[in-house]
Amino acid sequence: MSASRRSGAAALGTPTDLSSANVSAITAALNPLVADAFALYLKTKNFHWHVSGPHFRDYHLLLDEQADQIFAATDPIAERVRKIGGVTLRSIGDIAKHQRVTDNDKEFVPPTQMLRELMEDNKACAAAMREAHEVCDKHGDVGTASLLEVFIDEAERRAWFLFESSRSADRGGH
Repeated sequence: MSASRRSGAAALGTPTDLSSANVSAITAALNPLVADAFALYLKTKNFHWHVSGPHFRDYHLLLDEQADQIFAATDPIAERVRKIGGVTLRSIGDIAKHQRVTDNDKEFVPPTQMLRELMEDNKACAAAMREAHEVCDKHGDVGTASLLEVFIDEAERRAWFLFESSRSADRGGH
């Protein structure tokens, strides 16, 4: 390791009682969550900007509210990585390397498909957070595990709202 790299790592060092192996394992579990949150935020905003149809107002407001909630999760998760002495994502390119949420760049997506796709993404994010929670439990990081519990609940709530909204769209809003 070069001297400049060592000095950079030392400058970013954070005191923790977790071992360096535990920090590495937890960081490896959390950074993809940060990437997924950014990817899901932008996808949700994309659909918010491009939703159309008879339920426009309801879907537009729902997706805006959900995007805000998703974005609000990025900083606490990334800061948790730093609090335990890890290094988190630095760029859009770094996000792209770590994200598991797939982008949707289609010119037009029907509203019901938007809702269902976001529902599946939120379910997948909740599952990934549960896996990260297990890593935290295994390595004695109750602070991160506790934080993830709140975000799991929020992702499940978003999935539920998206599911119910997509069902009403199938029934013609009844």
